Amino acid sequence: MKPTDQMNIHEILSNLENYVPRRSGWIWRIPESNAVYGNYEYNDLSTPLTNSVPLPASKSFHHIDPQPIQVITTEIASGRFEDDIRRMRMAAWHGADHIMVIRTAGQSHFDGLIEGTPQGVGGVPISRKQIRAQRKALDMIEDEVGRPINYHSYVSGVAGPEIAVMFAEEGVNGAHQDPQYNVLYRNINMIRSFVDAAESKKIMKHAGILQIDGAHNANATAMEASKVMPELLVQHAINSMFSVKVGMDKNLIALSTVPPIASPAPDLKVNLPYAVALRDFFEGFKMRAQMNTKYMESSTREATVTHVMNMFISKLTSADIQSTITPDEGRNVPWHMYNVEACDTAKQTLVGLDGLLDIVEVKKEGYMKDKVREIKERAVLFFEELLETGGYFEAVEKGFFIDSGNYPERNGDGMKRAIHGGVGNDSIFERDKDYFAPVPAHFGMNNVAQYGLSESENPSKLIQGSTFEDRKKIQYIDELDESDNVNVRMSESEKYRMTNLVKPEVEWLADGVIVLDMTLPVSVKYAEAAALEIGRRFNLKEAIVIHKEILHPAEATRIQLKGKVDFDIDLTKLVLEEEPILLSDEEMRSYVEKYPFKIVAGTVGEDEHSVGLREIIDIKHGGIEKYGIECEYLGTSVPIAKLVDAAIELNAKAILISTIISHDDIHYKNMKKIHDYAIEKGVRGQLILIAGGTQVSPELAKKQGMDEGFSRGTKGHHVASFLISKLKELDNAN
Repeated sequence: MKPTDQMNIHEILSNLENYVPRRSGWIWRIPESNAVYGNYEYNDLSTPLTNSVPLPASKSFHHIDPQPIQVITTEIASGRFEDDIRRMRMAAWHGADHIMVIRTAGQSHFDGLIEGTPQGVGGVPISRKQIRAQRKALDMIEDEVGRPINYHSYVSGVAGPEIAVMFAEEGVNGAHQDPQYNVLYRNINMIRSFVDAAESKKIMKHAGILQIDGAHNANATAMEASKVMPELLVQHAINSMFSVKVGMDKNLIALSTVPPIASPAPDLKVNLPYAVALRDFFEGFKMRAQMNTKYMESSTREATVTHVMNMFISKLTSADIQSTITPDEGRNVPWHMYNVEACDTAKQTLVGLDGLLDIVEVKKEGYMKDKVREIKERAVLFFEELLETGGYFEAVEKGFFIDSGNYPERNGDGMKRAIHGGVGNDSIFERDKDYFAPVPAHFGMNNVAQYGLSESENPSKLIQGSTFEDRKKIQYIDELDESDNVNVRMSESEKYRMTNLVKPEVEWLADGVIVLDMTLPVSVKYAEAAALEIGRRFNLKEAIVIHKEILHPAEATRIQLKGKVDFDIDLTKLVLEEEPILLSDEEMRSYVEKYPFKIVAGTVGEDEHSVGLREIIDIKHGGIEKYGIECEYLGTSVPIAKLVDAAIELNAKAILISTIISHDDIHYKNMKKIHDYAIEKGVRGQLILIAGGTQVSPELAKKQGMDEGFSRGTKGHHVASFLISKLKELDNAN
């Protein structure tokens, strides 16, 4: 797959019945020792990518793209797995190596594997076809970025063991597995949940699948999240030790740790002691740090700031996996751009905080010591009462969990589940004394001795291998729904797939969605109504307000409006401007150091606009001064003759004029005048003449005698590159 080519989804979907995952098990990033990028040494990096998209600021640092040591997660849940594949590729190029596919909530209640891939809402119904297609695509993406990518989904619900088997067969590398999540949030019978979890964990252990728990959901659902910190430690303890007792390795057990609160609450004062307490109690286990979705609204700025503050805690206390969520979680619209922004935010923050613990340390006395001890003591007391009550099942039945009291306080609003209730009640049966199953990775009594096998032998040898050993025994069933399947969905957008037609998209190919950002000088109520009317006049279909932000109750409101366009663009009919050949910063500095020169600049005629020209000149704004070019700025409304005379007097190589005013084509007339005056003075051949401004057309500027014209979006780099290239050209001509 070439980086310049789009993914061929049809090719990925073809021959899936014969696809074999090329690896199994979780892979951590490889540390890069003595990492040096540009002029900087790093402490906490992993090996670089073969292909990637660096951060925007990297252009000022030799286009470096250092990768942090933490695995970076992106969560994808558009409901159309064929479009999620494309987003996976985007995320991988921006540093993600843990691709988490959210499963629909409804699938928790399916009592078996489903076949086919009906379109989901807020997730994807996980099926073998979807898993195979995405793992196959990730194989290709791995080759492209040069790093293993861990593929992840959920082993939960009443079909947990069956899903674990499928994941082991299909090369899934990580999964959520948490029986308490089933009990508390899906009301699945608690006995059934823990029995299923034992089997699922045994299978995950066999396949080397990393386990992440879901204890963090307590502080995402509690009325006051900071008050469930002791409970969170108890949930993590139950999950972790249950997994260890089943046989899982600590290296593949990750606690899903989420800071309980967010600003404007005192974020660090509450969240940091909790993070320290958690890591003290669970030394040796892995930490997966995630944002708290409880406080996310529709402001992407607010979510991003919370994300960065959370990662500061990750660096202070350790995190093996840094989850990102999407900064747009509050809208429940997982768009391409927000997945990518979240990955970039994680990469930028983690690399920016490189070596933090060599510079600062968390205090071990005073407030921190007291708060950490308090959280731990409350957790121990909580666990002791749980045991005195009779155990976990009895504690849940009495509403111990998700209670908004700060333990040992209780408000009586905890979540209650019946021991003999919920989905799958009375569905557990004791095994017969001679029970035997000819499969590996099976939990509990299996009576292999009656068939002449030792405990260390694989029982599946009696049937010449199970599906784990013999893939030919896997039953691959394609989609069964004739109206809701990937081929039907793709046929609807086929004319946009690898053709010359394009349409805007935020989530699905050619969904036609665009977002308008506007500020209206009225209250929020009127602003929302006015924005919808603007969308109507723009001929936007299905226009809705997705974000409103009060700038002042009476003065202004910011609105983001989403809508759809019903047209497409034919790329073959677009006229593209030639891309300028830009010199590198190093090349330009080297030239100016060897052949120093001056330029003269000013706005011409009656034009008082100076900001744009100063940005092209001044070093502060990345202007041409930073390359060593000496600039003589003459100010605003400078007469034509003064510019040319100054250039002659100072022996300048070029004149830069800025012109914004364009009525009666005065900007082009002034260009013609400066060209003619330079001829009159006999210096036109020795001067490079450049004009710039928002109304300047490069083609028309050249027609008026300019060597080049620059319009909107021009930076100092563009002008300096042209100047030096032109000087080289003149030197060669002479």
